Amino acid sequence: MPAPYTGGCLCGDIRYRLTDEPLTFYACHCTDCQRASGSSFGLSMILSRTAFDLLQGEPQRYAVTLADGRQKHGTYCGACATRLWGEPVKFPQVVNVEPGTLDDTTWLRPVAHIWTRSAQPWVVIPPGTLTFEAQPADPMALINAWWERPK
Repeated sequence: MPAPYTGGCLCGDIRYRLTDEPLTFYACHCTDCQRASGSSFGLSMILSRTAFDLLQGEPQRYAVTLADGRQKHGTYCGACATRLWGEPVKFPQVVNVEPGTLDDTTWLRPVAHIWTRSAQPWVVIPPGTLTFEAQPADPMALINAWWERPK
């Protein structure tokens, strides 16, 4: 499904539009994503910051420093607490959209699963899916997998 894509929070106070295709889309099984999502993994849709338009509302911002010193920055709706997008400190030119906040998610298929060594034992990763036991050494592997995926 070609861009643009629209999305927003659970209560509808925050609305956004993505004006270009994602750079990649993957599932992360690290314990940080498990804790942040309250689930067994997190989904990450990475986009160029220039492809992201806030249409409505004023999201709240959060900044967390983890025990090892890493910083996590992102946004959420102050009314319904929906996490909307992350703002990677190391890569300010991108945003990490929470793909479940898109209006239409039927076309989404993660191209990879990362941090699989932390995956819950009952999670089944589809055969033939690109996997990494930890963080990929080269982030271009995730971007290339997205652009080379069957459409």
